[in-house]
Amino acid sequence: MEPSSEEKGGFHNSPSYNSGVATPGAAYPSSGYSQGSGSGSAENSPMQPYNTDNSMEKIEMPVEDMTNMKGEAGGLKRDLRLRHMVMIAISGTIGTGLFLTSGKTIATAGPLGALVAYMVIGVWLVFVCQAIGEIATYMPLPGAFTVWGLRVFDEAFSFQMTWVYFTNWALTIPAELSASSLIISFWLPAGSSFPVWLVPVIIIIALVIINMLGVKIYGEVEYWFSILKVVTIIVFIICGILVDAGAVGGTRYGVDNWHGAGTPFKGGFKAFLSVLVSVGFAYGGTELSGVTAAESSNPHKHVPKAVNTVLVRIAFFYILSIFFLACIVNNEDPRLINTSGTTQNAPFTIVFLKAGMHGGADYMNAVIFTSIVSASNSDFYVATRMLLSLANNGWAPKWVGKTNRRGVPWVAVLITTAFSCIALVMIYAGASTVFNWLVSIIGSLIFLIWICILFLHFRFRQCWKAQGRLPTDLPYQSWGYPYGHYLAMVIAICCIVASFYLSIATKPELSDFTGTTDPLYVAARNTWAQGILGAWFPWFQAISLYFGYKFWKKTKIVDPAFADLDTGRWIPSPEELEDEQRPRPKWKVILSRFL
Repeated sequence: MEPSSEEKGGFHNSPSYNSGVATPGAAYPSSGYSQGSGSGSAENSPMQPYNTDNSMEKIEMPVEDMTNMKGEAGGLKRDLRLRHMVMIAISGTIGTGLFLTSGKTIATAGPLGALVAYMVIGVWLVFVCQAIGEIATYMPLPGAFTVWGLRVFDEAFSFQMTWVYFTNWALTIPAELSASSLIISFWLPAGSSFPVWLVPVIIIIALVIINMLGVKIYGEVEYWFSILKVVTIIVFIICGILVDAGAVGGTRYGVDNWHGAGTPFKGGFKAFLSVLVSVGFAYGGTELSGVTAAESSNPHKHVPKAVNTVLVRIAFFYILSIFFLACIVNNEDPRLINTSGTTQNAPFTIVFLKAGMHGGADYMNAVIFTSIVSASNSDFYVATRMLLSLANNGWAPKWVGKTNRRGVPWVAVLITTAFSCIALVMIYAGASTVFNWLVSIIGSLIFLIWICILFLHFRFRQCWKAQGRLPTDLPYQSWGYPYGHYLAMVIAICCIVASFYLSIATKPELSDFTGTTDPLYVAARNTWAQGILGAWFPWFQAISLYFGYKFWKKTKIVDPAFADLDTGRWIPSPEELEDEQRPRPKWKVILSRFL
């Protein structure tokens, strides 16, 4: 049977794939990683899909014919190069989360509380990205981790996960764009009549143009934006060292701000728990390497290098930045709370102002602005790919997944544009207030996605072992497995339980305030409501989608022994394979695991 070009692409449209249920008796090769020639022929690797009429149909198809074509994957183009993948992984999603919300984290939990929060969530994220790297290197599917459940667990699980992930990015875009209107206020004089809504309109137009030009243009734009952010954070860290030591600005701070009222842990353990969601928002999007794998020109080479930058990114960009920020800006500084919502109070800007570098403050705000444009661009890209995945799998109308000759899902771009325009409404409703509400929801959505990724990785390894395959057959093995992943799962469960607890335990008592009009009461009530919505909405959405789809479609749990671990996998060319098998010094092998 000669496979069609669609079958040879990122998705093999056999009933076994679309239903997520492999038929008992189907035979799969014992080795999952083909050395360029496939691990079985049509004679010894037949696929027997599950048909809607429960009859058995034997499809003779070599494993090679079920892999991704070199140029396309599910209608997408494989135009992302190594430099694109690495830079997108390093800083493609650094935006409002780090630059704007980090100050509130320090003000709420104190310097050490904020630092520990970033470290704890960072440990969780490192192993999430390792899980993504292992599977995405082997099966770089459009939709990435959101469709893995279709193969190794249950179609209903992938259905809910894809919709949840799309919801996350559909809300993140307006959050980023609303922040752009706040940033412009830094340069506007008091009482200015400048229409701040014009800023997100211009950004939306730019995002549409960039994404309609194809993934290669998107990768190129993100590459240069990422370089700017990397250089800026390096400059900030150097400036932070000089300011903290007193070499610039005339005041030596040292770690004095870590010794004061309420420090180093401010507000106790409950305050520490309360900032975890906002930290999750700051880290959100680091898992983007799994999504871009479907458009990488060589996933075996690019995905591992991208995910291995995560540890360095967390340690250098986030941890060091938060450390020096907490050293220089006192956690009692009212500007950290950022109640006015202006970028003049952005924590990174405060450091330059303390150094007497007003020009540096202007530069920092310009970088924050470009970072938001960059992060919005990444959000826009992921949202369109999630819509494409939904359409390809029959979870959304087929016309949503239409692509043009550049491999751009143009209908998905239009739909995402409509969601982006929510930012215009947010500006009139109060950009700063709505932004805080969205941070609460998005942070919890990210936690839900990360815990689902860990679960699917455990399930993938279970299926891999059940089919007699060895971990050494994988082109990339997640380091730290399984104990690091157990640790990550413990952190994940603790964070989820903490968010549920805080959503109930932080309800303000009216008797503690002067009345319902008391500004402190209104602020406490809004914070409590944000926590309720953020903690419960993602899980309500996920559970409703999962059981609703499962009841509607009568989906079944995939038997690990017959899970489809071959369709859509990547088989390198002889040249790529030779490059992969070229011996390298031991120190380079070890270093590549972390850098």
